[in-house]
Amino acid sequence: MRPEVRAFVTDGPLPDRDASEEEIGRRDRQLRSTARPVTGEEAKALVPCFGPDDCYGVAWTLMHLIETGPAPVPATAPGPDAHEWHQRLYGRAVFGGLIPRT
Repeated sequence: MRPEVRAFVTDGPLPDRDASEEEIGRRDRQLRSTARPVTGEEAKALVPCFGPDDCYGVAWTLMHLIETGPAPVPATAPGPDAHEWHQRLYGRAVFGGLIPRT
């Protein structure tokens, strides 16, 4: 795993909208500085990094980065109580024809 991805993952989930502008900007810069595409290992490691909301759009940046990986993550349907961003990732892969609906 590349150091920039490891650093992002180590910092944990994205903060919520109440975080400081500095913290949100720092996390956004971390994502944007990561060269695309990510590896399958990196994509899987990034999935738990979604926070409680869209973090002023940073969650979309995270989702798009994960989607550059070689295979859809998650590859199977998340449960009904799964995080909304995990459901979105799965739904986008299904609707994009990358994986069959399970």
